[in-house]
Amino acid sequence: MPDVIDLFAGAGGLSLGASRAGFNVVAAVELDSHAIASHITNFPHSTHIQRDIMELDGQTLLELSGVAADNLVGIIGGPPCQGFSSIGHGDINDTRNQLFEKFFILIKQLKPIFFVAENVPGIMNPKYDAIRERAFSHVKDYHLLPPISINASEYGAPTTRTRYFFIGFRDHPAIQPFTIADIACMKVAANEQTRVRAALEGIPSNIHFHANSNGLQTLLADYFNPNIQHLQSEFFYQRVVGMRPLGVGNDEYIRRYETRHEVNGCFPTKHTTPVRRRYATLAYGQQDRISKSTRLNPEGFCPTLRAGTGPEKGSFQAVRPIHYQYARVITPREAARLQGFPDWYKLPDTIWHGFRQIGNSVSPIVAERVLSAIFQKLT
Repeated sequence: MPDVIDLFAGAGGLSLGASRAGFNVVAAVELDSHAIASHITNFPHSTHIQRDIMELDGQTLLELSGVAADNLVGIIGGPPCQGFSSIGHGDINDTRNQLFEKFFILIKQLKPIFFVAENVPGIMNPKYDAIRERAFSHVKDYHLLPPISINASEYGAPTTRTRYFFIGFRDHPAIQPFTIADIACMKVAANEQTRVRAALEGIPSNIHFHANSNGLQTLLADYFNPNIQHLQSEFFYQRVVGMRPLGVGNDEYIRRYETRHEVNGCFPTKHTTPVRRRYATLAYGQQDRISKSTRLNPEGFCPTLRAGTGPEKGSFQAVRPIHYQYARVITPREAARLQGFPDWYKLPDTIWHGFRQIGNSVSPIVAERVLSAIFQKLT
């Protein structure tokens, strides 16, 4: 399998998409200790590098990754987006914005055959023109596709989350030229788009039980009933219950998932009685006046799930949507489904880290579709 390195890997949404597309995630770079712990759990055979990318150069990255330069086919990654986010302060001098350029500096030094970078729509704001131009100046020897705006729902994930993808490739006998049209044609048919009700089918919802000693929760009894009438499209169903790439996943967790129908990440948030009463009266799509949480529409798409702030900004939990049927916000496992993560993917043990990592992740379904288009061009 062609080797790729995932920079700013987080919990592994982009890595999972790459693995499903046919790539080998030979190494992953992530500074956050909790995020890289999740990546280690789910990608036990990748090399993990917990380093500040600003302190790395191309040669050091190759040495740490254990991959030869000639064998490195691609670099993928989602540089931190907080400095560009439309809900942030929008400070062009935010030091985190330097990480976007650093991604392209490493491309220049490593010379992979292709690269894929992902970021929030806010990065296209004209005030960031200079930052983008400076970043792209490092890859003038690459064919750089126009920035691609991707709405996750159009590619098969049950969320309207929209992100920009920056994709480039260099002239090389191992890859055929491709265009933005090759990416766009990976959109799914209308009948393969998945709404909220279908996306959450089969996982615990009316939760009144405690986790067992190892933190796992039991799935609904009919989850693996082959005769069940699934609401999901076959496209989505396959991706949330199967399609596990060779060598990806935590063996013990998957054993329990496959033999006992257990998943983790189902701890519900405890609400006071007044809060539950408020939530119970909300119509689909209506926002709670105090918490600002919005009730999901079962026949619609989930809005963008956000990560909240890190410890350096006070560790504030992002506003979470309210379940369409129950008077509570969604669980981390429900958030994972809505982002397109499979049930066999082990989530962090705590609610806060689970939501933060999911909110920071690229939808693995979107990543798979984008990277599959590129994989098909490899010769």
